Amino acid sequence: MSSQIEDIIKLPNRKLIVSTNDIDLNLLSDNIVFILMVEESRGSAGGRGGGSGHRRITKIWGFRIENRNIYPYFETDDEKIIEQFEIPYSAVAMDIKLSHNQNYVIQGVSDTDLIKSYMQIVSKEKK
Repeated sequence: MSSQIEDIIKLPNRKLIVSTNDIDLNLLSDNIVFILMVEESRGSAGGRGGGSGHRRITKIWGFRIENRNIYPYFETDDEKIIEQFEIPYSAVAMDIKLSHNQNYVIQGVSDTDLIKSYMQIVSKEKK
C-alpha cells in the first residue's frame, strides 16, 4: 500500500520531505507528506561551499495518509506551479520508518504552517 511513496523516497535523487508529523509507514498515522525533488547547482549544498548556488525543485509529489491508507494527492513538474512552493532551507536529517520497519534518513522538516501554505497552492491549482 505504501509502495509508491516508498519508491519515491528511495529514489537516488536529492529530495526534501515536508510533513505535518513524523513519518512511520508501518503505523500509517494521519499525515500530509510532500516530497520535493531537488536539482542543485554547485555550492548549494545546505550552506556548504559558502551558500552560493541555488536549489531548484524539479518535481513535487503530495500524499495524504488517512485511516491507515496512503492517497496520492498531488503531482507536478510544472515550473510555474513549483515556484509557488517555499523551499524549506531549515530541513535537517529526518528519520523515516518505511514499511517492514526499515529505517531511512532523508533531509526534511515537520512544519504544519508550511504544509498549510502548500495545501493552499494545491487547492488553487486543482480548481
